[in-house]
Order: sequence, then C-alpha cells, then structure tokens
Amino acid sequence: MGETWHIVKKLAQYTADVMEDTKDKAQENLLANGVDLQRYLTYFQWDMAKYPIKQSLHNITEVITKQISQIDADLKSRSVTYNNIKGNLQNLERKAVGSLLTRTLADIVNKDDFVLDSEYLTTLLAFVPKSNYNNWQRTYESLSVMVVPRSTKMIIEDAEGALFTVTLFKKAVDEFKVKARENKFIVREFYYSEEKLDAEKEELTRLSADKKQQYGPLLRWLKVNFSEAYIAWIHIKALRVFVESVLRYGLPVNFQAMLLQPSKRTIKRLRDVLNALFKHLDEVAAASTVDANMDIPGLNVSQQDYYAYVYFKIDINLFDFK
Repeated sequence: MGETWHIVKKLAQYTADVMEDTKDKAQENLLANGVDLQRYLTYFQWDMAKYPIKQSLHNITEVITKQISQIDADLKSRSVTYNNIKGNLQNLERKAVGSLLTRTLADIVNKDDFVLDSEYLTTLLAFVPKSNYNNWQRTYESLSVMVVPRSTKMIIEDAEGALFTVTLFKKAVDEFKVKARENKFIVREFYYSEEKLDAEKEELTRLSADKKQQYGPLLRWLKVNFSEAYIAWIHIKALRVFVESVLRYGLPVNFQAMLLQPSKRTIKRLRDVLNALFKHLDEVAAASTVDANMDIPGLNVSQQDYYAYVYFKIDINLFDFK
C-alpha cells in the first residue's frame, strides 16, 4: 500500500507545481475532509460510509486500491493536458524574451522595415555584437556588390548587440551571408510574413487563455482528490495497525492505537520509555537482539521499524522543496 502514499505525494507536489509562483501556499490548500492534515489525523475516525466495517478486510483494501488507481489515472490524464498547454506557452514566452538570434519578432518588426513583394530585392536581418557596430556601418555595403547603399537600420538592441536590417538583391543573399559570417555578423533566417507573425500572436493569446481556463477546474480537482487520497491512506494505516496487532498478539483483539509526535530531540527518550513499558510483549525485539537479516513471520515492516510494540511512521512532510 506504499503506492497510496506515493499518489498522495504526487498530488501534493503537482498542486504546488500548478500554483507556480504561489507554491509556498500549497500546503494550506491541501486539506483532508475540510480540515488541516494534522487535525484530521489527530481526530481520525473510521469512515463507515466509505468503508463499511461489515465488509471483509480484503474487500475494503480492494475498494481503496481501485479508488487510488482511478485517482492516479485521472491525474496522469489531466496533468498531460495541462502540462502540454503550459509547456507550449512557456516555449512561446521564452522565445519572446530570449536572445535576438532566436527570439520571436512578432512584436518587434514592422512592415515598413522590409522591402516586400519585389522581384529583385529583399531585406535581411543581421545580428551585430555591440563591439562590432562601427565595423558593421563601415562594411555592410561592401559585403556584396549588390547591397543597397544606406539601407541599414537598427531594429532592436539588447545587452549583447542589435538586429540591423539590410536590403540587397536576392541573388546576392548567399554571398552576403558568407561575408557577414566572416565579419562576425550573423544573418537570421527570417522573412517577413504578416500571416505568420499574426499567427504567433494569436497562438500566444490562445494558449494563455487555455491555461487560465484549465487552472481553476484543475486546482479544484486536485484539492478534492488529494483529500480523498489522504483519507484513504490514513485508513490504510489504521488497517495495518489492526492487522499487524492481530498477527503479532493474536485474538481476542486487545490493543489501543495511539498517535505520538515527539520532537527530534525526544525521539530516543520516547523509544526508551516505550521499550520499558512494552518489552514484555516481545523480549527479543525489546532487547534488540533480533538478527538484522531475520524474516519476521506475518510482518511487512523493515527490521529497523520492528519493536516490541506495533509501530508505523506517518510522514506529514508532503513537499520536496523548502
């Protein structure tokens, strides 16, 4: 049943991922049955409506397993859809603020910056490092015999350099690119198309709207299903306490389950006190003389978690980030 805890953690972590800039508030959005997790755990009562105790243990665990499997399947489906939208949007946003060599130019260039619909002429965009501005102005006209004089214009500048236009005859483009590269000017593979630029803007707007539309329902689904998964996980813990106690101490059932929350400094002291109180239940475990490689019949716990009393750790730390 460790898979249930894994799903609980996945739901919590994905909630934080979806909340992005407000992920530090994810914990307060993750409740169990409408209350914070520690309160739910502290006042835990078996949910008779969800898991009727008249059913067999096998049936109850099967119900929980199917419930968690369905939540996991739904999470995968919903996260794929949302992540695709988010990823595509992030790619477009990165292109809008990246290097001038690669960034989108939809909001930068204007139709007037280019010679269009000409049988012979075309306009190129060249990236020029800041240290080469003077060299560009001196040499761009001579990089080919077919460059239009005084046709250069700075379009945009960043910390590294700037994009300049240059107009020339189409048949000289290849020669110009080679000569430009030799002078550390980089010609961008860009040809002005109003349709393509408009399509880029529309795609950014559409993806942004889609993300906003998906966000609310997804976050609500995560809250509801986190609660369901966490409640299921605590019920599994309760089942394990019961089963392990019966397997170790037999019938009739005579035990009391309790929650203890020591600080890090008092864990060893608590172990010593519990060991003294319950060592008569299992002298071998109490004396810590059990072989580390010994299989303990009927128990599905690791050697380091085996004590004279039945013990299960409940980790309430849901997030990997600080």
